[in-house]
Amino acid sequence: MPKPKKHVLVCVQGRPAGHPRGSCQDKACGPVWQAFSDEFAARKLWESGLQLTNTGCLGPCQAGPSVLVYPEGLMYVGVTPADVSAIIDEHLLGDRPVERLLAPAELW
Repeated sequence: MPKPKKHVLVCVQGRPAGHPRGSCQDKACGPVWQAFSDEFAARKLWESGLQLTNTGCLGPCQAGPSVLVYPEGLMYVGVTPADVSAIIDEHLLGDRPVERLLAPAELW
């Protein structure tokens, strides 16, 4: 596999109920992951050099669902399925971060 142009990591971390850190799973990361998967398949984004991976904890559990994009190393928080198209269109394809979703400096 060649090095991807951009790599999207979507947190799908789950923790037991009552865990002090919470989890992205508690904040409905499943539909976010599914929206990315569906868009990547529908648009054939794997063929354009983009990579998508689900992952464990990315850190800011209290602000999830979290999505991390490399090589820029930009973290998006509070992502919903409705935000996925904007991340793909603006950031992955347009090279412009989605400012309204960027993690604040104190988180990332």
